[in-house]
Amino acid sequence: MSIELQRSPFGTTAGGRLVEKFTFTHGNGLVLSVLNLGCVIQSLQLPDKHGVPADVVLGYDTLAEYQADKKFLGCVVGRYANRIAHGRFTLDGVGYQLETNPAGHHIHGGADGFHKQVWHATVEQSENSPKLVLSHTSPHRHSGYPGRLECRVTFAITPDGQLQLTYSATSDRPTIINLTNHSYFNLAGHEYAAQNGVLDHLLQLSCDKYIPTDSSGIPLSDPIAVDGTPMDFRKQTSFAARIERADQQLINAGGYDHTWEVAGDADLNLAAKLTDPVSGRSLQVSTTQPGIQVYTGNHVDNIEGKGGQVYQYRGAVCLETQHFPDSPNRSSYPSVLLLPDRAYTHTTVFSPGIG
Repeated sequence: MSIELQRSPFGTTAGGRLVEKFTFTHGNGLVLSVLNLGCVIQSLQLPDKHGVPADVVLGYDTLAEYQADKKFLGCVVGRYANRIAHGRFTLDGVGYQLETNPAGHHIHGGADGFHKQVWHATVEQSENSPKLVLSHTSPHRHSGYPGRLECRVTFAITPDGQLQLTYSATSDRPTIINLTNHSYFNLAGHEYAAQNGVLDHLLQLSCDKYIPTDSSGIPLSDPIAVDGTPMDFRKQTSFAARIERADQQLINAGGYDHTWEVAGDADLNLAAKLTDPVSGRSLQVSTTQPGIQVYTGNHVDNIEGKGGQVYQYRGAVCLETQHFPDSPNRSSYPSVLLLPDRAYTHTTVFSPGIG
């Protein structure tokens, strides 16, 4: 299948930085648009079981809307995705204080995190398949983090129509890192992200354990078994089947907003499969990361998005491959430490399909 990549202007920041849109087109009907502001997936068009395309990610039409966005629509979040308790951690005996949210914790790199940065864009050609490489240098102590961090996020469409995201980074001193993409998916189409519009989607997770959290999203323990809980998605299940259950974890988060531990020890493990039973569209998510955060848009309300569509409560779902929340403060969790003589790298693959 042929793959084309075109670039076009999307807008200019107040500081004079050009923001561009990069659009991949695959012969199977997939069309992906990415911005170099925050590495945002602005649009992802996929055909349904009848070949009819729909844009399945939430987003905006203008640069100004992305600059004002506070729900992380489609972007890469960092330096640390998810939460760090009280915004504090210690490295080599030195304590660091990061920005905190209204709940008193650090989340997604803070207000001026990676999602608000204009990344440098390079297009590379590899075996007739173009790649988009977005790079960013985060200075030492930016947003409170130690180390000058050199980051790259590479977007590629494989010949068989998979979307591959490869993250890499190096630092000049010890630091922490945890990057992920924060796209909101509704496989019926973004215009169906009305109230409870994603609850009929079916989810299957390759996960035997999840991390219970308190009402502010901070872990209560190591991962625990999903057996007998509303967190058991080992068999394909709709969100609607259990999201209103009187379970303390669902009450704490207002729905699903939890990290599951991905099972398997391969280089790339299948983590999730999301299916819309009406359109027939499905999306498999494979990753090298130890966890996947599933978030059912419990705090999305009256957001005017693309084409004037208004996105509502539980209208879409995020599938965020990542390390565990608050890992810098929990020695039993997989390490998020990045040393100067090491390289951070991970890959996530989104595989669209039918059924």
